[in-house]
Amino acid sequence: MVDVAGFDPSLPVVLVGDDPRLFQASIRAAVAEDRARVLYVLTGGSDLPGQAAGFPIFSFLSRPLHPRVVESMVFAAQENMLLYTGRQRLERDLSQAFVEIDELNNIGAALSAERDSTKLLDLILQKSREITRSDAGSIYLVEEDEKVSGRVLRFSHTQNDSLNVPFKEFTIPIDKSRISSYVALTGETLHIEDVYNLPPDLPYSFAKDFDARIGYRTKSMLTVPMQNHKGEIVGVLQLLNHKTDWNARVTPENADEVLRPYPERAQHLVRSLASQAAVALENTRLIQDIQNLFEGFVQASVMAIEARDPTTSGHSFRVKKLTVALAEAVDRVDDGIYADVKFSAEQLREINYASVLHDFGKVGVREHVLIKANKLYPQQLEVVQQRFDYVRKAIQEQHSGQRLAYILEKGREEYIAKLPEFDSDLSARIKEVDDFLAFALECNRPTVLPEGNFQRLVGMAALEYVAWDGTTKPLITVDEMRLLSIPKGSLDESERREIESHVVHTFNFLAQIPWTKELRHIPMIARAHHEKLDGTGYPFKLSAPEIPIQSRMMTISDIYDALSASDRPYKRALPPEKSLDIINSEVKRNLLDEELFKIFLSREIWKLSLPK
Repeated sequence: MVDVAGFDPSLPVVLVGDDPRLFQASIRAAVAEDRARVLYVLTGGSDLPGQAAGFPIFSFLSRPLHPRVVESMVFAAQENMLLYTGRQRLERDLSQAFVEIDELNNIGAALSAERDSTKLLDLILQKSREITRSDAGSIYLVEEDEKVSGRVLRFSHTQNDSLNVPFKEFTIPIDKSRISSYVALTGETLHIEDVYNLPPDLPYSFAKDFDARIGYRTKSMLTVPMQNHKGEIVGVLQLLNHKTDWNARVTPENADEVLRPYPERAQHLVRSLASQAAVALENTRLIQDIQNLFEGFVQASVMAIEARDPTTSGHSFRVKKLTVALAEAVDRVDDGIYADVKFSAEQLREINYASVLHDFGKVGVREHVLIKANKLYPQQLEVVQQRFDYVRKAIQEQHSGQRLAYILEKGREEYIAKLPEFDSDLSARIKEVDDFLAFALECNRPTVLPEGNFQRLVGMAALEYVAWDGTTKPLITVDEMRLLSIPKGSLDESERREIESHVVHTFNFLAQIPWTKELRHIPMIARAHHEKLDGTGYPFKLSAPEIPIQSRMMTISDIYDALSASDRPYKRALPPEKSLDIINSEVKRNLLDEELFKIFLSREIWKLSLPK
């Protein structure tokens, strides 16, 4: 019978015998775990020994033993164990497959969530190395090269656990001369057990001299094409040195000991992961292209609006620069009422777009109102000047008639004697007309109108002149009088409301854009940039709690740039100190946010708009 003393409980065996030692603990455990089968030989009729109570016996044999019967029963026990072992292996393989599928799903989710292309490439390479226990790896990206009028392969990312390898991007042609370019060209997956022993008839080769320079040994290599959903190759994933121990460091001396060829399962996993990575990379590129497209649209839109009023050119971009810088400064403060305010990268993008588009609604304001520099429009002023020219000529003509009548009545000598009086009277009347015109031109400027000037305008409005048809007409019309009497600035009430309506137009325009979840507050931020904390702003008369902090920051930046920007037709540029003093006065009147203005000053945000 079997020698149970030499039994190895780790191996599946068939034990045949009548020795009580068959029932020792280790054998009982092996049988209970289906790692062994027992054929028990009965020694005393059909009774079982007492030690066998509860012991799993595969089958019983009676004496005398017949060789054919024993052989048949041993074969049956072996078949039974093989079936069980196969089921175990299948269950183990299925369990491992489920783990790998979960891991691939988790990796896919992580790749899909990453929007930064550099971080995405790092993540692709790291996860590929982890899932295959690769010591090193690289990613090559396919890109268009205008210089060669075709595609090239860019060495984009690399990682190595054993060495800190100097990294420098470079491009190579897509041909069959290198392993990576061969895969990019053909779309084949290459698994090489030892790159130092490549057959000489292969079109590609491996540069061993690079290993020699950095003190490394590349052995096993797995190079996989990264194909997107269209089947286009967008890159190449190259993994180096499959390790038996993930934590091992590879050296030229221990390479043969710690490195192995890539198993078939690892190759399947990497091909699947490479496909996921290609799609993720394409999605990231597509998102970046969409963002670039939108950025271009925003830039073009703002430039188109500012082209309607060249005097404000650059204002929107400067306001964006100041507001984003102020938001970043607020994000860094660790004291005060805004110590807990933090802005994510998406929120800063939101502030960026809201700031640069805050005046887009000016597209809805009539251009002549938008660029109105004085109280009278140019064509109105021209009519006034022509009227005064006519009055001046009429006075001269009237005076000439008086002179002619006098000389005909009194004679030449008396006329000559009276000539100085005639000249003086003409000069006085012409001067009076010129003074009236100069005064009208002074009132036309967008300055604060003194009280005395208003009274003089009323007097001018009462003056009349005789037109060519003999009718009398006012020297200044009612509408001209109304405009010249504007107490401050160049706009009358209706024009001011039209200018202020640009905020509503901005909001209505921005509200039509299907913003992403991260940028959905842009219309609300932009619409409040002319609101004041005390509710006196426009157009919605919002109170302090209704005005977002992003809008408060933009308001300070907007006012500062409007005051300090280069000369405009209706005002002179103010020095930075004067501009800041004006803003400070509004802060003291509870119109602007005091804490934000302090940060604007202390962090010297205002200096960002100074000419370089």
